[in-house]
Amino acid sequence: MPTPRHTFARLCAAVTAALPVLLVAPTAVAAPRQPPPTAVGGGRLGSPGVQVAPLAGAPTLPTDLTGQSWIVSDATSGEVLAAYNPHLRLPPASTLKILFADTVLPKFDRNAVHRVADEEIQGIGPGSSLVGIKENLEYRVEDLWRGVFLSSGNDAVHVLAHMNGGVPQTVAEMQARAEALQARDTKVVSPDGYDMDGQLSSAYDLSLFARAGLRNADFRMYCATRDAMFPGAVDKNTGQRGSFGIANTDRLLGKYPGLIGVKNGTTTNAGSTFVGAAERDGRTLLVTVMHPTSYQKVYDETAALLDWGFAAAGKVQPVGRLVDEAAAGEAEPTGQAGGTAGTPAPPPHPSPAATGPAAAPAAGDDGDGGLGPVGWSAVVLAGGGAGAGALVLRRRRRSAG
Repeated sequence: MPTPRHTFARLCAAVTAALPVLLVAPTAVAAPRQPPPTAVGGGRLGSPGVQVAPLAGAPTLPTDLTGQSWIVSDATSGEVLAAYNPHLRLPPASTLKILFADTVLPKFDRNAVHRVADEEIQGIGPGSSLVGIKENLEYRVEDLWRGVFLSSGNDAVHVLAHMNGGVPQTVAEMQARAEALQARDTKVVSPDGYDMDGQLSSAYDLSLFARAGLRNADFRMYCATRDAMFPGAVDKNTGQRGSFGIANTDRLLGKYPGLIGVKNGTTTNAGSTFVGAAERDGRTLLVTVMHPTSYQKVYDETAALLDWGFAAAGKVQPVGRLVDEAAAGEAEPTGQAGGTAGTPAPPPHPSPAATGPAAAPAAGDDGDGGLGPVGWSAVVLAGGGAGAGALVLRRRRRSAG
């Protein structure tokens, strides 16, 4: 029978044999270094400054642009004709309503009627743009969407968000929709684009949202509507419900030839942002301009870039592209844009953020002194003896307790 001294000597020998494995295991199992990620849409779109590749006879880009970020793209092919800091993350203001519409618009029949509860128009940020919704009155879904697109009404957004399961649920679905569209610059905090800490997007992402939205016939109809009548309050004397006129706040709509619309946005903190689409000679161009030096310049610069884009047809090489929606399995969208006929999408999946399990700890961060489970497995396999295995098991138990 071995004596305690012999047992101790055998354990020391096992530890000595295992030490080289302990020292090299982390290096042996470490993942290879990955190259830095390429900007979504192409490497040039991640480079600073103006990106354009003119051919012979190409028109010159406008020289007096003040936007901190802009992009000109073909809505059909996705080709990016020119860009300036398109992945720069900036507050999007009400242009984030484009993503809200991408996510929620396909879910409700436009003719459905909804009675607004008081709590649905509470918690709206001070100074918000409003269309004038009243509690305890009924509104058709299409009226609510006109309030979103024409008046940029945050009250209409909040009502639709409550119909969709609430503001937190809608924010989670918008974030998932952005990820499905590969809009990786976007962080959603509020569904209406109201200034909130951390809420950001980019000219590139906003163009992705607009391109997806324009595939939906209802989206296209609402953003191109110049004016409409909106349901008002009930007259106390007659009991009849009135209505009032609303007009689209997009200053290019009806003025720039071929403009389809899309969405403008302005807040004190975010400045001005505009996403515009126009059609000419069978081509549809998208232009997004973020944060020029003044409110009017966002329209002037959008118009100038649209002019340039139509004149540049066939005379520039693309410098990138608007990527397509991620294939099934790459991302799990919770709200799908409708088809060309405005076909509603299936009901959304539960939000992963709300229902999914807690994230597993990262390797090397599980209390094992920098060795993740793979590293410790390598030690056990390479130890070649019961002594090394016992050492590993004892070390893991201590760290867990």
